Amino acid sequence: MQPRRRLSKGVEVSKLSIGRILRRHWTVVVAVVVVALVVFSVTRLHGIFGSDNQISRPSADALENTGYNPKRVLFEVFGSPGATATINYLDEHAQPQRVDDVPLPWSHMLTTDDPTLFADLRAQGDSAPITCRITVNGIVKDERSASNVNGYIACLDKSA
Repeated sequence: MQPRRRLSKGVEVSKLSIGRILRRHWTVVVAVVVVALVVFSVTRLHGIFGSDNQISRPSADALENTGYNPKRVLFEVFGSPGATATINYLDEHAQPQRVDDVPLPWSHMLTTDDPTLFADLRAQGDSAPITCRITVNGIVKDERSASNVNGYIACLDKSA
């Protein structure tokens, strides 16, 4: 119970003390001061390091490929006349594709605007010899051969 004080005309008034409030609620006061300091510091650091500067941030339009130089990637697999092969390759979206028992010679053209196409071609034939080739914009990037029966070959170009 709080002590009451009488005024001269008989009205009672409760006595509030700042010291008493601080003693009871000091943790809340400290928490409010710490939060205020952190908010002030973070806003000052944002201004110092330029995060409010709209010009320094790249927009989504700047990262979009304009598509002026499309790449043409040609996958080819050669073998004996009448031979067949099972062929695996990555398409222009880097998704694996499989073609079973396709007659040789086989070819497939990809056209993409992606500057970092990963060209991967693998084949296993049912006779000998078998050859794979990856050509990018008319330039042979990888060519391999196997001369054994049921030969397995792999051609790869990481920077097609």
